[in-house]
Amino acid sequence: MVFPEKFLWGGATAANQCEGAYDTAGKGLSLVDILPAAKENREYALFHPKEAMQKEYSYYPSHESIDFYHHYKEDIKLLAEMGYRVFRMSLSWPRIFPNGDDAEPNEAGLKFYDDVFAECQKYGIEPLVTLNHFDTPLALFDKYNGWSDRSLIKLYVHYCETVLKRYRGKVHYWLTFNEINMILHIPFLGGGMDVNNVENSEQVKYQAAHHQLVASALVTKLAHEIDPENKVGCMLAAGQTYPYTCAPEDVFAAMQADRESYFFIDVQARGYYPSYAERVFANKDVTIEMAADDKKILREHTVDFISFSYYSSRLTSTDPEVKSKTAGNIFASLKNPYLKTSSWGWQTDALGLRITMNQIYDRYQKPLFVVENGLGEKDVLTEEHAVHDEYRIAYLKDNIKEMGEAIADGVECWGYTSWGCIDLVSAGSGEMSKRYGYIYVDRDDNGNGSLRRYKKDSFNWYTKVIASNGQLLFK
Repeated sequence: MVFPEKFLWGGATAANQCEGAYDTAGKGLSLVDILPAAKENREYALFHPKEAMQKEYSYYPSHESIDFYHHYKEDIKLLAEMGYRVFRMSLSWPRIFPNGDDAEPNEAGLKFYDDVFAECQKYGIEPLVTLNHFDTPLALFDKYNGWSDRSLIKLYVHYCETVLKRYRGKVHYWLTFNEINMILHIPFLGGGMDVNNVENSEQVKYQAAHHQLVASALVTKLAHEIDPENKVGCMLAAGQTYPYTCAPEDVFAAMQADRESYFFIDVQARGYYPSYAERVFANKDVTIEMAADDKKILREHTVDFISFSYYSSRLTSTDPEVKSKTAGNIFASLKNPYLKTSSWGWQTDALGLRITMNQIYDRYQKPLFVVENGLGEKDVLTEEHAVHDEYRIAYLKDNIKEMGEAIADGVECWGYTSWGCIDLVSAGSGEMSKRYGYIYVDRDDNGNGSLRRYKKDSFNWYTKVIASNGQLLFK
């Protein structure tokens, strides 16, 4: 099995889950900064953000997180030691525009990312930058109810133009929105919105999605104009949906479930709303309000590549008697009896990655980039400061092998950045104990710990995988 010679091996993080320094050097509040830890009912706060803003919790995991803000040199050096060719990270919009609609950017915020990119360049690591990774400024939620208001298009484009110009030549790979389809499932994180107490929440969510799609196209246009070397991608929370049985009703239900997510990428990759959108909107009583040139903007400024997260496949059935469910990346799913399950109830399905990659590539014929994939587990730090995470190595080995098989199938894939390459705060639960990284961070769910970094067994294993350009897995 041969991976492309210049295949981009690396790992992924998000500013809102690792940076900390939530109010340092002029940074404004992000959406996650009002969310408590799991023990104080983070899930309820996530779906009732207006109530959460009125409460004072005992602990906010994002406020310090793993303090990447002050540890970035140490952390990037560790990534370089593994041989990273690419580092997926995100910019914190409120670190640069504290209120989202400020006339001028916060220079201290811009300077921080100058320093981060300089550190990456020092080691020959290419940054892959997400422009909005669940990080809309909280002030825009308060003032506009986030992306439900078309005003955010202009504000987002202004922010993006600022950073595209500032980091011209330092960054060549950009993602406009993280897991853009999540706006339907977690509207607060995905769109900075509260959809409680509205007449038709579907109308609000799909209208907000349209605003993001237009904004994405405008930023794609800008990125290409500012630097023709820029490559701009979209990002999907992916995972093939299997029918529970071969009953035609189950097969059709699985197709519809996949379409709900592909809907967004259809627009970003093809440049227009898919034919099935009309019926979806009619069934949900949704009417998309468009400006005169929206369709032209979408049509003329499609993305260069498609990136996605993959943790597991999904399963659906039309039989009301089939009720056994399992957790997942926000999406609940029926439990697949043929798959293993992690400590957090997420099922693992390596072959599903190959299936998903083939499906996406067949659909769009654009290069792919696997930008999230990993296993969240409870790691134990020994007295010798070691972590024996053979379960993570097994998960990643199986998934990377299937990614290689997909490439052999004819899928063009530019790179792989496994999720949470250094332990960070879980977006959904706010936990530190749900660890994904190759690097253990001494921090617990209550904010205790030294923040010291320790290499896990998987650190050395992934170093060898990268050094062999993936060939280690096929020996």
